[in-house]
Amino acid sequence: MSASLTLPSTGGAMPLRARLLPLLGAAVIAATYLMLVLLQPTEAAAGLTSWPAVTAFAGYLAGAVLLLAGVLPQLPTSVVALIPVGLVLNIVLGQFVGSTLVPLYLDSIGTVLVGFLAGRSAGAATGVLGSLVWSLFNPTVLPFAAGAAVIGFLAGTAARLGALRPYVAVVAGIITGIVAGVISAPVAAFVYGGTSGAATGAIVAMFRAMGDSLLASVTKQALISDPADKAVAFLVAALLVLALPRRIRLQFPLPARAAARRAKA
Repeated sequence: MSASLTLPSTGGAMPLRARLLPLLGAAVIAATYLMLVLLQPTEAAAGLTSWPAVTAFAGYLAGAVLLLAGVLPQLPTSVVALIPVGLVLNIVLGQFVGSTLVPLYLDSIGTVLVGFLAGRSAGAATGVLGSLVWSLFNPTVLPFAAGAAVIGFLAGTAARLGALRPYVAVVAGIITGIVAGVISAPVAAFVYGGTSGAATGAIVAMFRAMGDSLLASVTKQALISDPADKAVAFLVAALLVLALPRRIRLQFPLPARAAARRAKA
């Protein structure tokens, strides 16, 4: 196989920058998320007209830049070109589905697709960047950028463990949805006082009417919607990868590594 189709050779050792910068980026994203949860700034949902929103945007942007600075030099051009495609998929599908009464989001298919093809850091960066770009005209998505990063990271992890097989993708999506739901619930509860979606808001209202607290209601809603949503996202992304011609698929790092392992077996 041509060396241009795989990751650049580093003599068996990953450069220090490629290891430290993604870790630093993840730490910045986690710190921004904790700021939103601990301070509970409801102004963050109003767009870039308040200091909480500006701080959150700057923190998530810095985290995404650090992730990309660490991972981009290690990626082939095919992956770099794929990231904008992932952003568009997230925004277009998320904006459309969010305007319906479907209690799903479908705003992470692009993130999962990049994670499947390019790995954890690229997937996490795509998730954060998608939230940042989308927030410029839909501010409600900004506080959820940390959850988007986790989805991309777990997609890359799942791909390393064989999630490109459809039935494995569904299971990986359900697990990712549980994690994402737990992460997003405090933001939805404390920043929005519930949830910003019409269909998901109705589910929260149902649990509230049954006597649950706000956080418990939002968490239960997330644990219903997110696993189903991510199962669909992971399945669709896996099918998209498998639909690619083999020659094109092998231009991406994780499918190329999987093929190399199969060839050695």
